[in-house]
Amino acid sequence: MFKVKTKLEKSDVLMRDKYCQTLMALAGDNEKIVVLDADLVSSSGMKPFFKAFPDRAVQCGIAEANMIGIAAGLSLTGKIPFAHSFGTFASRRVCDQIYVSAAYAKLNVRIIGSDPGVTAAYNGGTHMPFEDMAVLRGIPEITLIEPADPVALGDIIRQLCDVYGVYYIRMARKSVISVYQDGSSFEIGKGNVLRNGGDVTIIASGIMVAEALTAAYMLEAQGVSARVVDMFTWKPIDQTLIAKCAEDTGAIVTAENHNTFGGLGGAVSEAVVKTVPVPVEMVGTLDRFGQVGTESFLRQEYHLTAEAITEAAKRAIERK
Repeated sequence: MFKVKTKLEKSDVLMRDKYCQTLMALAGDNEKIVVLDADLVSSSGMKPFFKAFPDRAVQCGIAEANMIGIAAGLSLTGKIPFAHSFGTFASRRVCDQIYVSAAYAKLNVRIIGSDPGVTAAYNGGTHMPFEDMAVLRGIPEITLIEPADPVALGDIIRQLCDVYGVYYIRMARKSVISVYQDGSSFEIGKGNVLRNGGDVTIIASGIMVAEALTAAYMLEAQGVSARVVDMFTWKPIDQTLIAKCAEDTGAIVTAENHNTFGGLGGAVSEAVVKTVPVPVEMVGTLDRFGQVGTESFLRQEYHLTAEAITEAAKRAIERK
């Protein structure tokens, strides 16, 4: 069960700190947990883990493909490896290793891709993954997850110690808007309906969930009733929930910090055309490369805002 916060505000805990704290708590009771990093231990917030569990922490250097190979080997010995790098390097650079060494081999590997989309900010276009989920979505049997806040991240990381397969977690590193109350739990593969509405459904993930909720409040002030769904699992996507939302509201907007080509917009649209075809509008980076800037500037530049979602919702309703 999950509970949504009544007030949207910045989280007190950084996402990377929640990642580290959760794994440290789990590793104390589970000797199978091993972490790997690609010369980004400070960036990932994993220094405390490396200090507490030096025999279960592997610094792989700037060699991400090798890191995935090591993770695969550790899986073969019965370990549960969590391998981190920036999202660009944890997806594009290592796609073949994830495909062959982990997924095709049917091993048990977790890949953490941090700084998704505009959250990469000053690291710029080379480090700004607008395509990581699209790159990996074509790999059979992989599970793709983007938690909205530290509460969701912590619960999902805990679950990943009790399941088997290849998982990619798209994770902001720093502070994000808190969406969920402490103690919330999440079912991987199922979307969460955060707000009911009858005129349009907004399906979002990651940092765009808070923007979607803000957009719903803005639309309510204009007489439009918007349902909001946190689709934190992109694959396997919750087709049943998408079909119900399409049937109930007759229009859908997707909102993602990612290219709509092959991203959440594409995944939702695939589900819609197979179940209940309705108009779909997409808010995302719309086939563009990244650039250097503050996150606030980049959100405006790429139209990743509540205002953009509001306008998309109106367009979707008009197309009914």
